[in-house]
Amino acid sequence: MDSKLLDILACPICKGPLIYQKKTGELICKVDRLAFPIKDDIPVMLEAEARQLAPEEEIN
Repeated sequence: MDSKLLDILACPICKGPLIYQKKTGELICKVDRLAFPIKDDIPVMLEAEARQLAPEEEIN
């Protein structure tokens, strides 16, 4: 994930910062506990495409 792109992306729901999780290939919003997928190097920033993080999932 390009660090410049990560700097300008924000959660579409709360407008908060996102964390790139390389292991899962997702962008994580800590506030909303959502994981947005990255498909073909393109972040999919749609709430309908995001998955809810389980309570036991760690956010790094």
